[in-house]
Amino acid sequence: MSDGDSGDAVQFDRYQRWRLVLGKSAEDQLRKACGGSGGLLSDDQRAMDEALGAIYDNPDGAGGKRGAGLGAGKGTIAKWLGDVRKYFDKDIVVTIQKDAVARDDKLKVLLFEPELLAEVTPSVDMVGTLLSLKNMVPDRAKEAARQIVKAVVDEIMKRMRSAIERAVRGALDRSRHQPLPSLPNIDWKRTIRRNLKNYVAEKRTVIPDRFFFWARQHRRKEYNVIVCMDQSGSMAESVVYGSVMGAIFATIPSLETHVIAFDTEVVDLTDACSDPVDMLFGVQLGGGTDIDRAVGYCQGFIKDPRKTMFILITDLYEGGNERRLVERMQSMTESGVRAVCLLALSDSGVPSYDENLARKMANVNVPCFACTPNKLPGVLEAMLKGADPKKIADEFDTQTAKK
Repeated sequence: MSDGDSGDAVQFDRYQRWRLVLGKSAEDQLRKACGGSGGLLSDDQRAMDEALGAIYDNPDGAGGKRGAGLGAGKGTIAKWLGDVRKYFDKDIVVTIQKDAVARDDKLKVLLFEPELLAEVTPSVDMVGTLLSLKNMVPDRAKEAARQIVKAVVDEIMKRMRSAIERAVRGALDRSRHQPLPSLPNIDWKRTIRRNLKNYVAEKRTVIPDRFFFWARQHRRKEYNVIVCMDQSGSMAESVVYGSVMGAIFATIPSLETHVIAFDTEVVDLTDACSDPVDMLFGVQLGGGTDIDRAVGYCQGFIKDPRKTMFILITDLYEGGNERRLVERMQSMTESGVRAVCLLALSDSGVPSYDENLARKMANVNVPCFACTPNKLPGVLEAMLKGADPKKIADEFDTQTAKK
């Protein structure tokens, strides 16, 4: 917890911390325990407590525990958003906002006011909320909502883009060499291996008589990548990260990219890849799930199976034809498609998923596991290099369905 304006941390002793955890009803007992006679909290601490109490206090204070009780009026919400940002670090602000929206339906409606949206701290969770309720956003608030989504997309792009590009280059651009010397393109591993005969013991180094370099030119559309995302409500965070991943793929010349979203219907978002914000607004979170139908649609994009990577992002709660889904996935992998099912693509990396169907998928060489964005580049590189599916799951999983 900190003062967001000055950056100075607000100081607490253990009684004050317990007071903030337990709420106002515990103040008398805690004051007696610490031997004090006045107020237990300082002015800044009391302001922090009021900001927390707006979300977590029971309206009647019953039970002495934090509960739910946000009285939502436009002026109240605006002040509360400002106080939360002032007194708490960004990660805590995101959590408090998420809890507030989950606990109070009135807040969801009020957050569609442009002046209130401008006060919201952008987060993946808030993007999920805006996308799930996008049809309720009035015209006057659409630009403010778009700016929140854009801020989150830009931050994710900054985190993921260079790592994903390096992973793709590492897998696809390591087969050809060029005779022209260029320091950034030196193939150090091959250069050292081919010059071990020139090792100088007294200097403890290799003195190369020949250098080897990676090819600088990309072969266009060398690989086909299909991202197929479940847009049911439970997959909101995964859809945000998956959309940005697809947009990054679309900028890499050596990849032909397709991005598909589905519930019981299938939406082709490929044409929106140039603008991931537009792509996300093309997603409609909620509804049922027909994974089999979506996978069948994606099969139409497979031209050369051995040059195709299929990334299915879903929790595998199938409302369609489960048997046919497994058969489709088996047909893909047997033809040479490199397929993976990400049960969650999220910062927590902890999924809720259909374990029985995940096992069936694993049995047809489709590794099923949750993945954090930080681990994603390693997963992609391993897939493109043709690593064994079971090894991919074992190395990168948070929770894995194994054979």
